[in-house]
Amino acid sequence: MNETTTPHHTHLQRLLDAARNSPPIPTAVVHPVDEESLVGVAAASQAGLITPVLVGPEAKIRAAAEAAAVTLDNCEIIPVQHSHAAAAKAVELVHAGRVAALMKGSLHTDELMRAVVAGLRTERRISHVFAFDVPNYARPLFITDAAINIRPDLDAKRDIVQNAIDLALALGIDTPKVAVLSAVETVNPRIQSTLDAAALGKMADRGQITGGLVDGPLAFDNAVSPTAARIKHIVSPVAGQADILVVPDLESGNMLAKQLEYLGGAEGAGVVLGTRAPIALTSRADDTTSRLASCALAKLMVRHREALLV
Repeated sequence: MNETTTPHHTHLQRLLDAARNSPPIPTAVVHPVDEESLVGVAAASQAGLITPVLVGPEAKIRAAAEAAAVTLDNCEIIPVQHSHAAAAKAVELVHAGRVAALMKGSLHTDELMRAVVAGLRTERRISHVFAFDVPNYARPLFITDAAINIRPDLDAKRDIVQNAIDLALALGIDTPKVAVLSAVETVNPRIQSTLDAAALGKMADRGQITGGLVDGPLAFDNAVSPTAARIKHIVSPVAGQADILVVPDLESGNMLAKQLEYLGGAEGAGVVLGTRAPIALTSRADDTTSRLASCALAKLMVRHREALLV
C-alpha cells in the first residue's frame, strides 16, 4: 500500500456533501444540445447544486433531452440560434444578475472562453483549476493551469496561484500548501520554471500572494511524497504534502492531469476562475460524477464570494 492511500472518491464525495448545504445557484448552461450535457445538468439540478438556465437552440435542446430521457420541466430555456450566440447570451445573463455561474455544454472551450474573456474579465488573469480525487493521495489534489494559459509568465503565474488558493479556501482548506513544479528542486538559471517558482515563493513571503504556503521549485515526486522529500533532504512546509500543484505550462499540466485520470484512476472536476462568475468547465468525455463535482466547485466558489461580501 502507498503511504497515502485513501478510499476512492472520498474527497469528491465530501465536496458534493459540502455543496449541498446551501440553496442551488442559478447557472447558465451554454449550448447543451447533446445527451451527455443534459444528463449532467439533470443530475446537478436533482442534487441541489444548480438551477439550470439552458441557453441554446431550443429544438436541439429538446431533441437531446428526449434522446437522453431527461425532463426539462424545471429548466428555463433561453432560445438562441447557435453556440456563439449562446456563449454571448450567457455572459449577458451574468451582467444582468440572472445567473451566478456558467456551465459548459456542447461547444468548444475556446468558443466559450472568447465570450468570457470579452465580457467577464476581472483584474485577475483567467485560469483553470482541476480538482482531483487521486486513489493513492490522502488529500484533494488541485492542478493549475492545464486548460487556459499556454505559457504563462511570472505575472500570470501569480494570478494562477492566487486563483487556486482562493478556490481551496472556498472548499474549507485552511492555508493550502502550494507546490510550484519543475523538473528539479533547485534553482537553475537555464530552467525558467525554477526561477519563476523561486520568485513565486518570495512573492508569497512578501504578501503579493496571500492565503497559502507557496514553495518551489519542487519536482513532482517530492511535492507529493514525504519519502521522496526526506530522501532528497528537502526541508519545506509544502514538500510531500502539497494541496495545489502549479505546473510550468499548459502542456505539462494537461499531460499530468490526463495521466492521473487515465493511468492513476483519479476522478476530476474543473472550474475556471478569475472571472466575474465561475465556470464549470466539463469535457465531452467526463462522466456524471465529474460534471456534478465541477458544478459543486462553482457553487462553493460563489457562496465563498458572497460570504466575503457580508
